[in-house]
Amino acid sequence: MFLHRLVKQRSERRQYHGTFFLRNRPELELMRAIASNCERGATLKIGVVACSNGAEVYSIVWAIRSARPDLKLVVHAIDISREVVEIAKQGFYPLEMQQLIGSNIFERLTGEEIGQIFDREEGWMKVQPWLKDNIEWHVGDAGDRELALRLGALDIVVANKFLCHMNPPQAERCLHRVAQLVRPGGHLFVSGVDLDLRTSVALQLGWVPVKELIEEIHDGDPSVRRDWPWRYWGLEPFDRRKPHWGVRYASVFQLGKPEARVHYCSTESPGEKSTILST
Repeated sequence: MFLHRLVKQRSERRQYHGTFFLRNRPELELMRAIASNCERGATLKIGVVACSNGAEVYSIVWAIRSARPDLKLVVHAIDISREVVEIAKQGFYPLEMQQLIGSNIFERLTGEEIGQIFDREEGWMKVQPWLKDNIEWHVGDAGDRELALRLGALDIVVANKFLCHMNPPQAERCLHRVAQLVRPGGHLFVSGVDLDLRTSVALQLGWVPVKELIEEIHDGDPSVRRDWPWRYWGLEPFDRRKPHWGVRYASVFQLGKPEARVHYCSTESPGEKSTILST
């Protein structure tokens, strides 16, 4: 912990665009759980802030539409970089590592999942049309106070892996702004953020942590776990001895409601049988 504090103090912060498809599987499982609670044919509004090259956006859409094809999914994807938004909007990725992204974005996918998400075209992978419907792409700043007016109230807001690259005061202001996008009773997914900062804001604003799959989601992205304590974005080990550990290690919160309860159920998705959650 001491080494990690030292690293954070001495490191220069900057944004990265590297990411992966299906980066955190337990997190996607929980999103399916929330979607499973919707009435048949309902509209589910999702915002993905700092959407990068679109891998997270398409992963979320695939996870939910595979389980609930009856839902009308409306997705707003926002990033500050026009270049990566254009890459994401096209949904057209080279098989080799991309220079801009700096990572092999397909490395966490199985062959079956690749077949469900992409069509192959001469060394490129193209996201299938059924995953691109009703996605609105925006170039914008997550800290923009007008963003909530532009997008309206959303059922799920995903704000992962970018707040850690800001200095703490800027990250705190941005986290407050992002939370304003969530409708009362909606869910905020926020990983890749300084845990002390997230805990402080969550306690201050009375966010209710969703504790189901809390440890699985915390450990669900091996790249940030193995970078601790040597990188400022590294994620500390899960420790139930920590004060307010349920808030500290929760990556998912329900906003504007006094409690958040989740229970297990079973569902079928194409190609596999999954145990999922519902609220």
